[in-house]
Amino acid sequence: MVQAYETDTGSAGPEDPGQPVAGSGSRFRRLRTIGPFRPWRAEGDGGKGPWRRGLVIAGCAVAVALLTALHAQIPNRIGNLGSLSETFLPWLVVFTVPPLLVAALWRRSGTALLALLLPVVVWLNLFGGLIADKSAGGGDLTVASHNVNAGNPDPEGTAREVAGAGADVLALQELAHGQVSAYRNALSGTYKYHSVQGTVGLWSKYPLKQVAPVDIRMGWTRAMRATVATPQGDVAVYVAHMPSVRVKMNAGFTANERDKSADALGEAIAMEETAHVVLLGDLNGTMNDRALRAITSQMRSTQGAAGDGFGFSWPASFPMARIDQILVKGAEPVGSWTLPRTDSDHLPIAASIKLR
Repeated sequence: MVQAYETDTGSAGPEDPGQPVAGSGSRFRRLRTIGPFRPWRAEGDGGKGPWRRGLVIAGCAVAVALLTALHAQIPNRIGNLGSLSETFLPWLVVFTVPPLLVAALWRRSGTALLALLLPVVVWLNLFGGLIADKSAGGGDLTVASHNVNAGNPDPEGTAREVAGAGADVLALQELAHGQVSAYRNALSGTYKYHSVQGTVGLWSKYPLKQVAPVDIRMGWTRAMRATVATPQGDVAVYVAHMPSVRVKMNAGFTANERDKSADALGEAIAMEETAHVVLLGDLNGTMNDRALRAITSQMRSTQGAAGDGFGFSWPASFPMARIDQILVKGAEPVGSWTLPRTDSDHLPIAASIKLR
């Protein structure tokens, strides 16, 4: 018996109302069955609904929220993990939430999406205040600080760029011995007074007195103190460059030398008798880092109090942390900002403060 086979053209007539219509409509319906485009109401994954799927993703979101909120509880005993996490703390949520969000959408998990609100809320609670511009006018003194990098290929150009910011007081760190004269020559036209102690230096439009190195237990000079005689009164200015830190596979976050130096500098500042105190320098740590508590517990960050944004300063090519700091005691920050990039691996920073 011969059977006739006919090719279906995709056109459904009234005789065949159940025949699917070919074309864009059917392709769209097929697309909706793929991945995150599948209807959330559809049952799948063994009958699990949207509130029973993605529990692992939800658990990861809760873990990120807890790590961010309870960072102070991460111990430093093993590889200084606490300090390491606090150095890049703002980025923990930024780097983890987007991929978790994609995973939650792919799994069509309402539970995971709801859980992802937790790290976002925690992040906003900790860092939301840094997003807005808190600067105001009326400062009495403008200060700037820059780790110029000992291997800077153009020290004179770097000095001119930073001096162009118009700061009344400028602190430089990591001054290579062979480049000090270049900085002196480039800055002499803007700053009448200056002093270099070891690898740190201070340039000022106002007279300097009581200049001396500060022992931060390193064996050589990387910190100094000077009294700047401003029109509004004396200001004790400290310049410091804390020991470098490294992340090593066999030792973790090697920051013990920096921590000892931070304690020594904190002790010196605590004994300061001048009413107005300013600290300028590369502390190789952020304000969140508990290891700098000897300093940060008694001083205010100009960026935190009056800055615009996070003010990340390192590395200059893609700033991810503010390890260069301007801190004050007995003075009111009214503005804080980063300056344009130079030939250093750090960005210069500046702040305006009120002394009266």
